[in-house]
Amino acid sequence: MSGKRRQIEEEPEEHENHERWLVSYADMLTLLMVLFIVMYAVSQVDKEKFAALRVGLQAGFGSPVDVMPGGTALLDPGGNVAPDSVNLSGDSGGDVPSAAIDPQAKTLETTEKQVAELAKATEEAQVSQEVKKLQEAMEKLKKALAEAGMKDAASFRFDERGLVATIATDKVLFENASSAMRPQGKKILDALAPTLRSLPNRMIIDGHTNRVSISTARYPSNWELSAGRATGVLRYLAWKGRISATRMSATGYAATRERLPPSDPRSINVNRRVEIVVLAIVDNSAGRAVEELGNAG
Repeated sequence: MSGKRRQIEEEPEEHENHERWLVSYADMLTLLMVLFIVMYAVSQVDKEKFAALRVGLQAGFGSPVDVMPGGTALLDPGGNVAPDSVNLSGDSGGDVPSAAIDPQAKTLETTEKQVAELAKATEEAQVSQEVKKLQEAMEKLKKALAEAGMKDAASFRFDERGLVATIATDKVLFENASSAMRPQGKKILDALAPTLRSLPNRMIIDGHTNRVSISTARYPSNWELSAGRATGVLRYLAWKGRISATRMSATGYAATRERLPPSDPRSINVNRRVEIVVLAIVDNSAGRAVEELGNAG
């Protein structure tokens, strides 16, 4: 019995599983099958989705657009992409056109042209909208002058900068050869100020004279006189008209920007003027369009 008690009991040895590699092998086959299924699915061209994409691009650019030259014609009946050697020109023979050699170049050129056309259309729409606003402001200014009994006190036109209100200076805004404002001039500015104050646009006050030279202690030349008159109007609009001075600037041009040539008898009076320019809120490159469209209306 003691010999049996001394006997060391040993656990039976487990048999090694020689078939475990089948599990890994099965996993690998499953992954390969999934991979091939995905690759097959990706290689198939969905005609409906392709057509939807083409229609979407057409709607976005406003004109027919093919994602690739030839559009859906590049798809064969089996739903696969046609070979690169396809003759996109439709000719039965001859040289391969440049579009077939480099289809991306033609697509890029078409897209750039459409983007440029879209940008132009957007700019024209912005100009048209801004001109409409300035034309409405012009009608309000005319109405305000008419209600004040000064219907012909100012004339209006458009140039590349925006809306221009022209007011004669001598015996209207100022005394002769002076920048002292007359009561009649203050009345004109009082009528214009409420509408000008309501606009978001910046303004430039331009002072102009004719070619008759002036030389006094206060005004050595027409430059000082034109600048003094422009700043006088600016000060009055800022003080009495309550228009923010940060929205305005003043410039004197003397006789360098005449409306009429000296040979015209009317030039003596017409060229002596102050102009209030309401600047259009558009890009500077669109200024010419503002002038043309505004005056056409």
